[in-house]
Amino acid sequence: MIRAILTDIEGTTSSISFVKDVLFPYARERLPAFVATHSDKPVVQHWLHEAAREAGLVSASQAEIVELLQRWIDEDRKATPLKALQGMIWEDGYREGAYRAHVYPEVAQRLRDWKAKQIDLYVFSSGSVPAQKLLFRHSEAGDLTPLFTGYFDTEIGAKREVESYRRILAVIGCPGAEVLFLSDVAAELDAAHAAGMRTTLLARPPATCPADADHPCVPDFNAITVD
Repeated sequence: MIRAILTDIEGTTSSISFVKDVLFPYARERLPAFVATHSDKPVVQHWLHEAAREAGLVSASQAEIVELLQRWIDEDRKATPLKALQGMIWEDGYREGAYRAHVYPEVAQRLRDWKAKQIDLYVFSSGSVPAQKLLFRHSEAGDLTPLFTGYFDTEIGAKREVESYRRILAVIGCPGAEVLFLSDVAAELDAAHAAGMRTTLLARPPATCPADADHPCVPDFNAITVD
């Protein structure tokens, strides 16, 4: 029996294009001004320092760190400092109404259905926890945050590492066999499965389920069974 569902975001609940074509460019364009006007804030200082440390920069100017972060955006680098700073910038965009977060058409209702069945819902994404909350709070389907019990980002570990999912299970407090992880990335599902979780691969059109898939594969949330 499934007691908890852990879901990825990009390619799973929301389109990859929304993140890559809307959120990434928005953060990249505004990053220099954001750093210039917020670098005196302790939380921003912390993440700028962490970015420099992760890049092995012993001393770097503000402009060099901004250039580093913009390069990481171009590379889609799954760096926790970058994700934290992006989340702060995206908050301004959501608040100003520059965009609303995409979710696939069936996602909101299926999340509500699972919640009504007393299934706890969690998110695990490379985006920071604040950014995850912003996305679901400002979704095209309305505020979905009341549906979720908790959120996890790469501060708990990388998404392709088995230990990350073991840590998540410890927080959730459920045996792995009672937790279903949803993702469009097979390597993430492999790690979750090795930690004992049940898994389902999302292959949203135009993608199709691989003939040799190692995980149950579905085209959308409506095809997921939890009974």
